[in-house]
Amino acid sequence: MEYVQERIATLHDFGGLGTESGATDLDTANTADASGGAAHSSPIADTAVIVPMTAREHRNPAAARVLSELESLEPAPAAVYVPVRADPDEIEPFREWLTSFSLPIRVLWCNAPTVDALFARAGLDGDFGKGRDVWLALGPAAAAGEYVVVHDADARSYTVDHVHRLLAPLAMDAGFEFAKGYYARIEDDRLYGRLFRLFYAPLLRAIASEHDAQILEYLQSFRYALAGEFAMTADLATQLQTPRTWGLEVGTLGDAFEHAGFAGTAQVDLGRHVHDHRAVAGETGLEGMSREVGATLFRVLEAGGLEPDYETLPERYRAAGSELIDQYQADAAFNGLEYDPAGEHDQLERYAGAISPPGADRRLPRWADASLEPAAVVEAAQPWTDGAEPTDVPRVDSRVRK
Repeated sequence: MEYVQERIATLHDFGGLGTESGATDLDTANTADASGGAAHSSPIADTAVIVPMTAREHRNPAAARVLSELESLEPAPAAVYVPVRADPDEIEPFREWLTSFSLPIRVLWCNAPTVDALFARAGLDGDFGKGRDVWLALGPAAAAGEYVVVHDADARSYTVDHVHRLLAPLAMDAGFEFAKGYYARIEDDRLYGRLFRLFYAPLLRAIASEHDAQILEYLQSFRYALAGEFAMTADLATQLQTPRTWGLEVGTLGDAFEHAGFAGTAQVDLGRHVHDHRAVAGETGLEGMSREVGATLFRVLEAGGLEPDYETLPERYRAAGSELIDQYQADAAFNGLEYDPAGEHDQLERYAGAISPPGADRRLPRWADASLEPAAVVEAAQPWTDGAEPTDVPRVDSRVRK
C-alpha cells in the first residue's frame, strides 16, 4: 500500500481504513466536500454511461458481467449508451441481447448506413474505429446528464464500484472536471498492460530526457494513461476532439489538459483488472495500435508546444525501454512472476516503428462546435425505431446547429 501523490490528485484505495466496517461507501463518504463538509446526494442519476462494444462482445461473459453490474446501480443512471460496431446481420440479435438488461440502454449502431450518410452530409466521413464510436455517444450522453462515464466492456473483473469511484472526485466540490482510472494489469502470474509499459512510458521518458513542458509532465502523471475508464463533466465531454480510431485515451488526456489542467484532474485507484488480450504482431494487434496511439500522442505533444526530434527519438526510446525492462524484470522476480525479457525487447522493436510525425489531423470536431445535433445522431444510429429493419436506410434530419 502506498499514498504517493502525483502532480495531479491521486485518490487511492486504502481498503476502507476510514470506515468502521472496513468498506467505503463511495455514494456518501467520497462525495463529501473536500474541506470536510456534508456529503452530497449520489451523482448517478445525473450520469450517462458509455460502454463501446464490437461484435465480439455479443454475449461475451466479460461484457455480460459489465451490464449485470450496471444493473445494480441505485439510483439508475440517466442513460447507458452502447455504441456498437457490427455487421447488418449481427446488429439485431446484439440489440435484443443488450436491451434484455434492466438498464436505460440506448443502442447506437455505429456503422449503420444511416450514420454513414449523416456523416457524409456533414463532411465528417472518413476512418472509423473506437474513437468514432465513442464520439457518437458523447454528444447524446452530455445532453442526457451532468456527468459522463466511459469504460470498456472487456474487464472480467469489473464491478459497479468503478462507476462510483470515477464519479467521486467530480462530486467533491473540489473543482475536478476529469477523473481517470488506473489499475494493476497482472494476470496468470505475468505483467500485462504492454502497450503502456513498453511504448507509452518509455517514449515519454525518452522525450523528457531532452524536453521540459507542462503537457509532458501532465501526461507522465497518469499511472495507467491508456486505461479506457474515465469520467468527466458533461461540459468537458463537449470539448473533446476525438481521434477516429485508437488513440482515444491519449487524445482525451490532451483535451483534459487544455480544459481541466492539473488542478481539475484526478486519477482514481480501481484496484486490479483482468482483461481480454490482443496479439502483439500485425495491424489488428498491439503493433498496429501503437501507430494510432503514437500519432495521437505526438499530436498532443506538438499542440502543447513540444517538438520531438523524430530522427533521434527511436534510439532514445529503445534505451529508455531497455532500462524499464530491467526494472520490470526485477519487479517480476521480487513478486515471483514469470517474465520474458527477450519477448519484451521484441515488442520494443515493433513499437519503435510507430515513432514518426503524426501526419494530418483527422480528429472529429468538438461536440460544442459540431454541425450535428445529438438527437440526429441517435436517430441515425437507431434505424429500427421507426419499424424498419436495421439494414434499411430511413430519412434522417441532420439539424445543423446554428
